[in-house]
Amino acid sequence: MTTAQRRPIRRALLSVFDKSGIVDLARTLAENGVEIVSTGSTGSTIREAGVAVTDVESVTGFPEMLDGRVKTLHPRVHAGILADSRLEAHREQLAAQDIEPFDLVVVNLYPFAGTVAAGGTFEEIIEKIDIGGPSMVRGAAKNFATVAVVVDPEDYRTAAEAAARGGFTLAERQELATVAFTRTAEYDEAISDWMLEQLEAPETDGAQDALEASLEDEEEISILDLSDQDAAELGITATLRYGENPHQRARLAVTDDDAPGLAGAEQLGGKEMSYNNYVDADAAARAAFDHTLPCVAVVKHNNPCGIASTGEDEDIARAHALAHGTDPVSAYGGVIATNRTVTLAMAQQVKPIFTEVILAPGYEDEALELLRTKKNLRILRLQGEYDRPVEMREIWGGMLLQDGDAVDAEGDDPSQWTLAAGEAADEATLADLDFAWRSVRAVKSNAILLASGGAAVGIGMGQVNRLDSCRLAVSRANTLGEHAEGESAPERARGAVAASDAFFPFADGAQILLDAGVRAIVQPGGSIRDQEVVEACRAAGVTMYLTGTRHFSH
Repeated sequence: MTTAQRRPIRRALLSVFDKSGIVDLARTLAENGVEIVSTGSTGSTIREAGVAVTDVESVTGFPEMLDGRVKTLHPRVHAGILADSRLEAHREQLAAQDIEPFDLVVVNLYPFAGTVAAGGTFEEIIEKIDIGGPSMVRGAAKNFATVAVVVDPEDYRTAAEAAARGGFTLAERQELATVAFTRTAEYDEAISDWMLEQLEAPETDGAQDALEASLEDEEEISILDLSDQDAAELGITATLRYGENPHQRARLAVTDDDAPGLAGAEQLGGKEMSYNNYVDADAAARAAFDHTLPCVAVVKHNNPCGIASTGEDEDIARAHALAHGTDPVSAYGGVIATNRTVTLAMAQQVKPIFTEVILAPGYEDEALELLRTKKNLRILRLQGEYDRPVEMREIWGGMLLQDGDAVDAEGDDPSQWTLAAGEAADEATLADLDFAWRSVRAVKSNAILLASGGAAVGIGMGQVNRLDSCRLAVSRANTLGEHAEGESAPERARGAVAASDAFFPFADGAQILLDAGVRAIVQPGGSIRDQEVVEACRAAGVTMYLTGTRHFSH
């Protein structure tokens, strides 16, 4: 990354409740010629350390008031944060009002959740509802095109290093903005939850008696209404904050004490797991543990956005780097799973990436120590072999049960595949086809996965027709990277292999892959138009294998 692709940090706004590390950051910024603007106690802390600082009052021309409730809520602050300095009109308007733009905003919020947890009074908790802080954070995050926002002390070192090397890149600012929006969303959620609790009637000693009376009357009682004691007898081990959406209640149950899997995973760090965290973590584990070689899967919204495997003698960090490279944009805020121990090298790669959950069979001591510095990262250790012998899904008025869909059928063995078109694949191509076939099972149908060098390079999923999935896989492979500094990514579909989780109903879907330059395709076959698909591959000189096994996943 060249210096020209970075935006220099000339002016920074620092306003933090937690002063940990702020002096060191301010000192480094000052040493690199950055003007520091700060609020009351933050400014005093920095000034006492011998670092020059401009009080926000001198910028706004207005004193802090109402016991500190109003200090940064002023146009001279927010215009400096929200101005897109790439636009001449914005620069002219700032100049007309004699306002200087900010390049960096460093804010952490009042400890609302901490005050609630510590048993604060109603008035104390209300005063910890931050107003100015979230406003600045959201403004800077919205304007990540030109402004960097830092909300975690653990990222101060990153900010200091950026100041020394000429500023942040666009991709780095976007990652910081993603973290910032997540933080303000969690903050508002905590406030909302607490406010709702104040409106609810307190529990009475007769709550259990009422439940038992209801049971005697044979009224329908939801398992979500059971007492903790009764729930424990049914294997329910935790009450989650909420379900898929905030208005839904949720609990966690372990159905097999001997093989608890993800439900009984040991949490080694981070915040409590949520319902959606468990859903995505399950999808990530499924994707990673489908592979016998070392593998890393990155999942977002129950679908892999990246997956890669490497040789047994390679550090798992390489698989993570390849998996992250499938789609770095979607990887932010995702879940990472690996079927091998997390090494320090992998942990060092994960640390700068905003990640919700990481799960693995184990962690090197130094890796775990490093990951625990990310206080919000949920770290899970899995035990036992991955096993899903039976899959269950509730429907209206009943439940569906089926054998688990493992990658262990005869058709999953490349030696049993049928060569339908083109020449037999060489060893490297066959290895990529095997990887793609094992990986596509974890993708929601209709699923198309492009792979090269043991890593996914483009994934099309969840479309209502296979044609769109083919287009999406090719598009994501070839346009990846356009978000970063305006650079176009290479056409990664060309030379890749492709896997389809079910047959091509027509040749048009396969033709999209052929036109994109894939070198080989693996698919189940079984369409009445299989011959049309085979002929299209033959005409293009592309190898196609049929597995006779389908891995369709709703």
